[in-house]
Amino acid sequence: MAQRSQELRDALEEEIVNGVFGAGVRLDEQELARRYGTSRTPIREALMQLSAAGLVEIRPRRGAIAAVPDAQRLMEMFEVAAEIEAMAGRFAARRWTPADKDQLLAAHDACRARANEGDADAYYYENELFHEAIVAAGHSGFLQEQCAQLRRRLKPYRRLQLRTHNRVPASFAEHEAIVAAILAHDGEEAARLLRRHVLVQGDRFADLVASLPQLAGAASARKTSSGL
Repeated sequence: MAQRSQELRDALEEEIVNGVFGAGVRLDEQELARRYGTSRTPIREALMQLSAAGLVEIRPRRGAIAAVPDAQRLMEMFEVAAEIEAMAGRFAARRWTPADKDQLLAAHDACRARANEGDADAYYYENELFHEAIVAAGHSGFLQEQCAQLRRRLKPYRRLQLRTHNRVPASFAEHEAIVAAILAHDGEEAARLLRRHVLVQGDRFADLVASLPQLAGAASARKTSSGL
């Protein structure tokens, strides 16, 4: 059931981000249930999760409405996320324990396995755990909350970004340097590397924005092949 719920959430997320459901479009639970061949309950759960991520607004008497940030808003979100994760890297480098090191290296090894497979979506989920391990190693509950909130908001764009050309191997190479800096207790270097790793600007931002309509077809094909 959990896997099915994730598949439905991801499918809806991609169709909103890729413009299949444009900003302001009403998302009718019954119609979506027919579209994805499921009951209304998992659809309602997926919409609530997407509401927490900022891709859906739940409005009185109108129900769920698709909501997509514009390019400027998206850039601002990535800028703030980069600074927060840079802080997390600085804290982690100063505060990690042997248990934190084990967790970080295990997450890093899982990312390596997915990168070698070339599966961008599978890599994304291991990448989430890698970043969570860094934040956990900083031992700041408040910072964990802020990182988690922004990560939810940026999830669809980070996931799509990993499908752009050569981004997964580049991301993993950046992880290698980040891990080395954290374990060397070099907080400033860890912060610098994480800021650069998370911030999407220049050509990377242009590639992300340009890829959204191109990825719509790929998202639809994956939905068909998975039976959604």
